[in-house]
Amino acid sequence: MWLMVLSLALALGAAWVARGWVATRLQRSTAVAQMPVVTAAQEIPFGTRVHQRFLRVIELPDSAPIGAHFSAPRQLAGMVALERVLPGAILQPGQFTAHPNGSLLAALLPPDMRAISLSVNDVTDVAGFLLPGNRVDVLEARSVGGRAVTHIVLQDILVLAVDQTDSHDKDSPQLVRAVTLEVTPEQADKLVTAMTEGRIQLTLRGPNAINVPAVTVAHTPPRKPVWHRRVRPVHFVAHRAAGYNVTIIRGMNIQHAHPTGHVQG
Repeated sequence: MWLMVLSLALALGAAWVARGWVATRLQRSTAVAQMPVVTAAQEIPFGTRVHQRFLRVIELPDSAPIGAHFSAPRQLAGMVALERVLPGAILQPGQFTAHPNGSLLAALLPPDMRAISLSVNDVTDVAGFLLPGNRVDVLEARSVGGRAVTHIVLQDILVLAVDQTDSHDKDSPQLVRAVTLEVTPEQADKLVTAMTEGRIQLTLRGPNAINVPAVTVAHTPPRKPVWHRRVRPVHFVAHRAAGYNVTIIRGMNIQHAHPTGHVQG
């Protein structure tokens, strides 16, 4: 009898100890496995300064393969989105850049690049189909010795903005007055020289476009027709008032007429 009571007591004690051990392990495992991750609470447009309303913190397992990320909203203070971020996406450092002061466009430029703006019209901006995010070639046309000469100045240049718009979400044509391009300092020098010496034209590139050799094309204007006027022979007649003799000249033929009516060649 006592053996049965003792066995039952030992069994209950072992179960209680095992339950406590399992609970402790689960609590420790849960505390270590969780980590805070900052995600997008709503869509963050390209070129937008990050505000608190765009952010949300969630907990993920510590072993989740999410790569570099933000663990607190304060880490994104003063940053600007370099691309469009969809709702629910985990925010990563490569998607944002610091923006302490100045224009947003300056914050979007890589350290070795510059932004330069061109005046355009409905012809030079590809009839309004030029939008931020497109890539273009820059051509220059000039007159040299009465001949129209065209050559490629730059190729595969990124369009940063059209007028005051830098949104990459637009897909409808719009007439603009200025286009801002991303270029290196050397390309900026070439572009300014071309703008000074000739007329600039932009050509839109496709997503799979390849660069072509930069050749110069000279166009000779058609010659104007030369009209030759046919000169008819002029007849000169000389005479005298009294006892006159008449000299008749027809081209190279000269004849003399006397009062008697006789004509001599």
